[in-house]
Amino acid sequence: MKSPLTGMLALLILFVSGTAQAAVPGITGPTFNLVASTGYISQPDGQMVYAWGYGCDGSPAGFAPAAILGANCDPMQIPGPTLIVTEGQTVTVNLRNNLPAGAGNTSILFPGFQVTSSGGEAGVLTQEAIPGGSVTYTFTASSPGTRTYYSGTRGDLQIEMGLFGAVIVLPSSVPANCNNGLAAQNLAAEATWGEADFRLAHAAYDHPATCYDREYLFQFSEMDPAIHKQAEAQSGIICTDHGGCLQVATEPYRPAYFMINGRSMPDLMDPNYAPHYLHQPYNGNPHLHPGELVLVRVTGTGRWQHPFHEHGNHLRTLARDGNLILSQSDPTKLAGPLLFTTTTTPGQAYDGIFQWTGKGLNWDVFGHGYPGDTSVCVPDSNGYYTSVPSAINYYEWCQDHNKPLEKAPFGSVGSGGPVTLPDPNIFTNGIWYGGSPYLGPDATVRSVGTTGTTPPSGTVANSPSSEAAFGFMWHSHNERELTTDNIFPGGMMMIMLVDSREFVIDESK
Repeated sequence: MKSPLTGMLALLILFVSGTAQAAVPGITGPTFNLVASTGYISQPDGQMVYAWGYGCDGSPAGFAPAAILGANCDPMQIPGPTLIVTEGQTVTVNLRNNLPAGAGNTSILFPGFQVTSSGGEAGVLTQEAIPGGSVTYTFTASSPGTRTYYSGTRGDLQIEMGLFGAVIVLPSSVPANCNNGLAAQNLAAEATWGEADFRLAHAAYDHPATCYDREYLFQFSEMDPAIHKQAEAQSGIICTDHGGCLQVATEPYRPAYFMINGRSMPDLMDPNYAPHYLHQPYNGNPHLHPGELVLVRVTGTGRWQHPFHEHGNHLRTLARDGNLILSQSDPTKLAGPLLFTTTTTPGQAYDGIFQWTGKGLNWDVFGHGYPGDTSVCVPDSNGYYTSVPSAINYYEWCQDHNKPLEKAPFGSVGSGGPVTLPDPNIFTNGIWYGGSPYLGPDATVRSVGTTGTTPPSGTVANSPSSEAAFGFMWHSHNERELTTDNIFPGGMMMIMLVDSREFVIDESK
């Protein structure tokens, strides 16, 4: 069953591919100097919202992936810096409290790790940094995976204000199969077109079934602006009580902003480290080629559960909170569920694999069969064309090769077209639609033949020779969360782009 928005926005459209990429930007350790500070974050409705966030206290040891341009780490950002470490490392996090005195103490919890702390003063859950003071946390990155970190001091206020982030632990070794066989062919396919490798590692875990080709991190959160306004109004209060003096009502809770990586749609599609989002450095814009195994890292923060739907295919869950889901009868095999909608409980993290191949659509997404086309598709044991990584249609589902889109076309692909335009309830025929249902810069030629004209599409914003992709909407299934202050579209939604091989996905910008 699809959501009511599926026909309108779940998309299969031909989409302009000029948007920024995502990857998993963060800072490297194993020692991190963080500070909790104040600032303002922007929303698509033009509001600047007072908030608190973790940031870098001075320059970090380094940024990853190193090739992403313009990397920076402000003293306040939402979410906090993504902390990237390697399994087995001893991790040290020094936290300085630069919040207003009225906020009182602050701290960080690192669920899933055995943490020792020093400095500060004892709190209910951990050692806390007093106003103007510091505290140090130390733990061993005992196992790979994605996890959260967040304030352990008055969580109803401090987490709501923005004090949260993610920890990514990379495996200390890479399973052998992640560097040979099909994994090596996928790398060769990228290299054919001069595409760089922006992964943090070749596997998510110390397990041969966790190899991946591309990765993204999505941190879900919501925000009630009434709470932030109260905190801002009292930010100058004089206070000597380390427990804090702010009288902020956190109930009833009525969030109006819903964010992924600290931004709402359409801001999510702007580049990482865009200067106009000083305190919101991370975007959310998944982009992939057919057949690639995409590691999706997700954390939930705040109070609400966020049911999220990744259109285009189900997502295979690998692990939750850094714990692989293994078969009880055979621990060498993964047993995570294949989910239509992934659920994200506050404080929880999960890792999953998403793959789009075109299988099941029952038509040739590459539009082969036009006059002069000599493309072939030789299936491997799984039915995909993987023997020639340099082919434009690498990883094509061969059963649909040279199969026209139309069930009964009046002008088939093989005869030179034109194709029958698709049902507007299935394909979005809007400003970005290029007039062709196929992938690639020559998609129009593939649909109409060498002598045809651009099919009528209402508004053709794409040049017939420009790059285009299939776009799928990824969004919360709590449909209120697709709004910004109750205005649609906004909130927790983004566009996942599937592009043909010859288009280079450049994660550096």
